[in-house]
Amino acid sequence: MALEIEKKKNITEEVELKSKGLNNLLWVIVCVVVVTAAFGNVYFVEQYSAAIRVVGVVVLLAIALAIAALTNQGKTALSFFGESRTELRRIVWPTRSETMQTTLIVMGVAVITALILWGLDGIIIGILNFLTDLRF
Repeated sequence: MALEIEKKKNITEEVELKSKGLNNLLWVIVCVVVVTAAFGNVYFVEQYSAAIRVVGVVVLLAIALAIAALTNQGKTALSFFGESRTELRRIVWPTRSETMQTTLIVMGVAVITALILWGLDGIIIGILNFLTDLRF
């Protein structure tokens, strides 16, 4: 546990090395690339087919993601995804029979709850009909 905390501190120290001005410049470049992809897709409707424009947009968005990964937030996100992948490897998944049993239990409880609520609804409607039919 202490090792993991120390690793996180080291990662945050690495992230903080990039200056705020450079970080902002990278985000501006990302925005320019994304806007260029959107504008180019609309501007070149007459000149190029949809397939070529889709490839262009995908390439430009990949470039924007690569640039975004260089920012402080991008490095933090990449480290988070790496840690998530490590946690996914530690998961002990249930067997098929355990999954089926749990699913059947949940379905059974849902049916019983629905029947109880249906019964209560019928009782409440009956009471309200009785009260509204009374003449004083």
